[in-house]
Amino acid sequence: MNYLQAFAISASGMAVEKARVDLTAVNIANAQSTRSADGAGVRPMRLVSGAKGGPDFAGLLGSFPGLPASVAAGSAASLQGAEIVSVAALATPPRLVYEPGHPDADEKGFVAYPGINPLAEMVNLLTAVRAYEANVAALSAAKTMALRTLNMGG
Repeated sequence: MNYLQAFAISASGMAVEKARVDLTAVNIANAQSTRSADGAGVRPMRLVSGAKGGPDFAGLLGSFPGLPASVAAGSAASLQGAEIVSVAALATPPRLVYEPGHPDADEKGFVAYPGINPLAEMVNLLTAVRAYEANVAALSAAKTMALRTLNMGG
């Protein structure tokens, strides 16, 4: 594996986690919104990510002569990085709060707030930040290895 590929894998992971943080921030910001700009109700969103398609690890290892077949057959991890598969609205029921004076209250005095759980959003945010930090650490390690390799010849 070359260093540029290692950098690209870490960068793709950082891009996915940044998008996850941005989407979580939007959810938290809209937790008290009763309607969106188009007048419809606000629904919490979730980002679904996955591995990019490409040659699997076993396929790459199989190209090396003299490698035991058991080693090549035992792994199937992708070496292409991560990508955003979809962004989907969650089907959570709205949170009804009794506020008869609110302009968006129904005939019974209840206001429908989005079914956004602030605790779950904060856990999602912390998880995304930690994953981003792990990708930064992997990028830094690959950079250090590349620099040390260049210094060996000097």
